[in-house]
Amino acid sequence: MRPWARQHTLGLGVAIIVVTNAVALAGVWWNRQPPADSSPTLSERELSLPWRGPRLRENSGLALDLRWRVIDRESAEFGNSVPFNSGTPQWLDAGRMAALGFAPGEVATDAGRRRYLKQLPREAVLVLELAGPAWEYALARARDDAARHAAAAAANPGSKEFAGRAKRAQDALIREESGNSRLFVVDAGRDPEALRRQYPDRSRFLLLHGIVRPAVRDSDNGQTLAAGRIGNFRSIRVQVPHAQRTTLEPFESGPTGQPAAGSRYEVSLAIGRRLEPWIVAVSPLPKDR
Repeated sequence: MRPWARQHTLGLGVAIIVVTNAVALAGVWWNRQPPADSSPTLSERELSLPWRGPRLRENSGLALDLRWRVIDRESAEFGNSVPFNSGTPQWLDAGRMAALGFAPGEVATDAGRRRYLKQLPREAVLVLELAGPAWEYALARARDDAARHAAAAAANPGSKEFAGRAKRAQDALIREESGNSRLFVVDAGRDPEALRRQYPDRSRFLLLHGIVRPAVRDSDNGQTLAAGRIGNFRSIRVQVPHAQRTTLEPFESGPTGQPAAGSRYEVSLAIGRRLEPWIVAVSPLPKDR
């Protein structure tokens, strides 16, 4: 390659890097222009430390993982919801999938089901509710499960099976009361302004970009129904500013990324014009909380 060609190639590479960084910084600047779309305060239950990572002071960067859930009719008995950060919510039916741009069609036949499931995932604006009716439902269900299994164990003294079920239900209740995320996906749409009008409380309802993909579920009478599955969010990890990391240094995450008993810190979060979150402040919580 001739010298002038190498120089031009190097210059073009530098120009691409500069333009890319400028576009990224402009996007960050625009996203953080006031007013923020929402300003929730989340706890360690919703923004967890990375699991068993190196000590924070030795890391060059730190991000908190967003933990969210859905209410699903197929929930495990002692889980109180489908696993964190995935799920097929009850409200995401054929009509809602059609509104998001999918073509549900006929899924009762194998061919129709294959056509529906082969559709590519789509991005949508997802509505997350903090400590609202969805979490209250999960909490009530956990309490009912614990009471039901405790009564069964009392009616069957000496049974290891019933005692074990009662213990698992009680452990699930403790997790629901003090450890599980209270952030539930409750709606999805394509127009963030319309969703914000529908959910005006900016401290309790968060709007974030996420991914929805086709799924199927069985109805109570055994029919196969078109549904949707929420795969993930674009902003599943939120970077911790260097100035805020000192607050998190004393803490370590547990084997599942959640505290054993209660939250040890809370995070003042802001979600901007592009529905991208950033951390405003991190505060330690008193031990009795």
